[in-house]
Amino acid sequence: MNGPTLLGVLLPAVPLVAGLLGLLLPPSPRGPAGGRDAGEQRARRAAIALGVIGAAGALALAVALLATLDRPVEASITWVDLGGLRVTLGVRLDGAAALVAVAVGAVALAVQVYSIGYLKRGPHDDVDVDHRYPPYAAQISLFTAAMLLVVVAGDLLLLLVGWEVMGICSYLLIAHDRRLPEAPAAAMKAFLVTRVGDVGFLLGIALLGVSAGSFRIADVLAHDHSTGTLTAACLLLLAGVAGKSAQFPLHTWLPDAMAGPTPISALIHAATMVAAGVYAVTRLYPLFEAAPVALTVLGVLASITLLLGALAATAQDDIKRVLAWSTVSQIGYMTGALAVGAPGAALFHLLTHAAFKALLFLAAGAVIHAVGTTLMSRMGGLRRGMPVTFWCTVVGLGALAGLPPLAGFWSKDGVLAAAQAAALDGEGPTPAWVGWLVWLAGLAGVAVTAWYATRLLLRTFLGTTRVPLAHPHDPPGTLRWPVVLLAVPAALLGFAGFAGAFADRLQPTPPATPDHPSNLLPAEPLVHLAPSVVLPLVLLVLGAGSAWIRWRRDPAADPAAALGPLRPVFAAAFRLDDVQHALVVRPARALAATVRAGDERVVDGAVEGSGRAASGLGGGLAALHRAALPRAAAGVLAGALLIGLAAALIGGTS
Repeated sequence: MNGPTLLGVLLPAVPLVAGLLGLLLPPSPRGPAGGRDAGEQRARRAAIALGVIGAAGALALAVALLATLDRPVEASITWVDLGGLRVTLGVRLDGAAALVAVAVGAVALAVQVYSIGYLKRGPHDDVDVDHRYPPYAAQISLFTAAMLLVVVAGDLLLLLVGWEVMGICSYLLIAHDRRLPEAPAAAMKAFLVTRVGDVGFLLGIALLGVSAGSFRIADVLAHDHSTGTLTAACLLLLAGVAGKSAQFPLHTWLPDAMAGPTPISALIHAATMVAAGVYAVTRLYPLFEAAPVALTVLGVLASITLLLGALAATAQDDIKRVLAWSTVSQIGYMTGALAVGAPGAALFHLLTHAAFKALLFLAAGAVIHAVGTTLMSRMGGLRRGMPVTFWCTVVGLGALAGLPPLAGFWSKDGVLAAAQAAALDGEGPTPAWVGWLVWLAGLAGVAVTAWYATRLLLRTFLGTTRVPLAHPHDPPGTLRWPVVLLAVPAALLGFAGFAGAFADRLQPTPPATPDHPSNLLPAEPLVHLAPSVVLPLVLLVLGAGSAWIRWRRDPAADPAAALGPLRPVFAAAFRLDDVQHALVVRPARALAATVRAGDERVVDGAVEGSGRAASGLGGGLAALHRAALPRAAAGVLAGALLIGLAAALIGGTS
């Protein structure tokens, strides 16, 4: 086993071991009288050490892999052979895997350190220590390990294991604070909605594995699948992508997941769960390239999701829900880039988004920690009391909106340039109209994103305080330093796009063969300094300027009031939750009620009725058996008479 292969194996193993050891710690140890607090502190310190060491180890291994990996590497062993259908254990490493692994490790380490301070006390009071910190830190480690397994997996079934472990970890972490009534419901919703998509994902993997005779990714990519099988498999895989990456129509779980602790929101939105779907498509991109119908569907869904998320973010009052809907929209940019044949641009935006979205959520957590509410209507005027948080938020929102020269500007422009080329020049694997759809939706998204990002900044940090607060201040070091350090890649990561080696690392492998030429857009450049960049900048200025002008007229008013009658529609995200409830939840509950009634009244009724009938018959026979002698003698004589009569009749007929 060579160096890169060993690093690839250790990447998920290190946080996995840390997570499993963390689960062995008692969540609320009870020692002898007077020693409970000491026991809790020991368990908490052990959990902190395991969580930080696991995340730091994963980051160190990812950086080492990035530094030593000079070519794609693959290694595997056969785990089981089911009648010629092979399942393997192994890793598939390339530049994209190494870069994504670095992003996952960095965000996981920031979240582990940040959580030390954020969950030092209960999220709703100043005295109640969170006694369940050990399982919380362990579940973060398992979440990190699962995502890293998805990143390095060389077999589709191994990838599926990581994919599903992320699902259960997200359920547990969203529901961590059981005192919040909405947390368990949000966790259940996230689990069930993503499971709907995962059914399709599993069937898609099964189709590809059976078709290729192996679940090894290299074998699946090299196999010549029939067009029908390939198209069906890719469409089924997209169902799982829509669920995990919160894309229309399976996006409804993500905003509700804000009931979980804010560090978990950063982890889910920045580098793990929602990024997994985009990464899985890039991993199998040669298959999608050969199935243009699937990419066309992906382009349509991406355009809808991009605008849906952006418009929904404009009317939210909860600061975390604004960021949640922005994640839905930004993932739409990534899937749109995949649809027009630019997986490199999609991964570039995935990496920059991981930096600035983790920064924004952790900065929002610092604000919530200081003011005790998530509602922007109860904030305002925090700039002076929280200058570090303010400037870090400015960097994050600028990157989100695409303000040059911050990271989001370069990566978002790469997506728009790819869509423009697909629209105007007909490049890419999908029809030109898909390029037009993604390009126009992306341009509209620029203006809307700038508008709601400006609104968030104004409502939270500028103006006057709308509710008296008890001396808001920048958070302590464990919360402050992860925010400050994440501001660096959020500001500077975009410049990596100028490096040709960076662009080459983000291209999917293996390259196309002569028999199957690639329809991918050119691997470089990721950065486009062309006159076309002026249009997104103009839209950005228009979006931000309109929110600023509205606020300047009345700093006490919410710029969202300009939405008029559309505001409640946008706030409810076009009431798609209600549609989902009417079309899916209610019929499912009605069907369940019908099945239950049928089971109780028909099936159980038949079983219980037959039991009562048998019991009654037995009781009647028992009563006859216990009859008095005269009645018994009469019965015997009657029976003998009937038998004799029957014998006479049978004898007469014969």
